[in-house]
Amino acid sequence: MAHLIDEAALGRAFHRLRKDAAVGVDGVTVANYGRDLECKLEDLHRRLVTMTYRHQPIRRVHIPKRDGKTRPIGVGATEDKVVQGALRDVLEAVYEQDFKSCSYGFRPGRGAHDAMRELRRATAPGHVRCILEADIKAFFDTVDRTLLLEMIRSRVPDGSLLRLISKCLHVGVLDGETYAEPEVGTAQGSVLSPILGNIYLHHVLDVWFEREVKPRMAGEVTLVRYADDFVIAFEKTADAERVMAVLPERFRRFGLELHPEKTRLIPFACPRWEQARGKGPATFNFLGFTWFWKKTRKGRWSAMCKTMSARLSRAFQSAYDFCRSHRHESMKAQHDGLSRRLRGHLNYFGVNGNVDSLHKLLQRVRRIWFKWLNRRSQRQSITWERFNALTASVYPFPLARIYVRIWSG
Repeated sequence: MAHLIDEAALGRAFHRLRKDAAVGVDGVTVANYGRDLECKLEDLHRRLVTMTYRHQPIRRVHIPKRDGKTRPIGVGATEDKVVQGALRDVLEAVYEQDFKSCSYGFRPGRGAHDAMRELRRATAPGHVRCILEADIKAFFDTVDRTLLLEMIRSRVPDGSLLRLISKCLHVGVLDGETYAEPEVGTAQGSVLSPILGNIYLHHVLDVWFEREVKPRMAGEVTLVRYADDFVIAFEKTADAERVMAVLPERFRRFGLELHPEKTRLIPFACPRWEQARGKGPATFNFLGFTWFWKKTRKGRWSAMCKTMSARLSRAFQSAYDFCRSHRHESMKAQHDGLSRRLRGHLNYFGVNGNVDSLHKLLQRVRRIWFKWLNRRSQRQSITWERFNALTASVYPFPLARIYVRIWSG
């Protein structure tokens, strides 16, 4: 199948790259690589065919997390991104017919909102008693490369293609001035990592769940996975306890570890069943949303979701940092930057039942912007009346409304 990675495939992979993508160790930007592109792709294809292509080391950057830790991200060279993009196209064409319907992350035509719709569908009848919320520790850094290549070889027995995938996996990492060659993992942030992660968890979790777990369950059970985040909904508490007992061992067999504090069983029965015993509805987090039970206007209990408090705090801080660092710019420039950030947030979190969180965000951002507009001089440069008039006519904010429906009604 390696013959499918021709110059045309490499060209398609290049044109999909972001123009402002971060540069790798060679410092070559997408724009610079695009100059005399045909000659560069011809040379790259020749090196792939003659097996003289060499993957350059990955530049590692650390992204701060809200808990004070950092997330290591691998940034490849532009040429290596092109090769990985073409490789991803081939692997997607092969595996899309094999992947299970429970998998939603980084797949064509599927996304986080589709995963939420499936979870909503599973909980809608009110049959769910327990939710297993799982978290894999440092998934991309602990993938067993040998096992991963064996999984791919069982489906794609092409030596040339496997050799190219191995080159993309077994590559050095440059972290500042420190060079290392890790023996496990696939660089998080690389073009190829999402499809490789899906292949690995397809064998570790999805196939095992469909073939081994579901037939042994006494009640209905639903798995919803987005990349390395997944939840399992159970109709019977006993089924949930059985799976919880064997799941850590299943992951250890493949070199993975479930986070002991973030992997837990959560009672999520419809409140009408629990009110007689004085128990309130439980909550859990999935894909940036907190899921909970709430009564609808018709008086029926329904599973709803709202923006996680941590995600709201992150959005507040992002707006605060932007307004502070751009307060010297014109109001139009500031408004354009804020609007872009708000639209990105609203397009993802603007789902049914979450309008209150959107209102809270917009009101907070308005106060933040007003504060920093008045920090541009020692005197107050704008009053609330003037600010409200401007945001109502000249510089309006996006609306807090439903942008995506994950259920009807």
